[in-house]
Amino acid sequence: MEIITVLIIFGLAILELWAAIPAGFALDLDPPMIILLSSSGNIVGALIILFIGENFRDHILDWSLGEDKKSSRAYQIWNKYGLIGLGLSSPILFGAWLGTAIGIALEAPNERLMLWLSIGIVLWSILLTTAIYYGFFIIDI
Repeated sequence: MEIITVLIIFGLAILELWAAIPAGFALDLDPPMIILLSSSGNIVGALIILFIGENFRDHILDWSLGEDKKSSRAYQIWNKYGLIGLGLSSPILFGAWLGTAIGIALEAPNERLMLWLSIGIVLWSILLTTAIYYGFFIIDI
């Protein structure tokens, strides 16, 4: 395995989990390595947003949620399921970047936000990688 392949998957995962996992298969990585790289890269992406200034987070929220934040899907998840629901669903519904920004905007404690986002990221990395792996296995690619 080349270092450039590892960096590509890790870098894609920083941006988007949905891009990194299929790319890992396209670059012929083993599923455990795909899970490791996609999870760690996506967690780094969430940490970047956590440590970026408030203006950038507000800009992302305004861009993605629009004017009426209280009617957004993220706000509804927050009200119904709280921090745990946001953390577990964000990687698949909104992406780690936006999930982190939403959690911060809703004043979630940083440590708990990152804990539940990390659990959600690892969980979805495992599930998506497994689904793609067995999907390839079933159609015999």
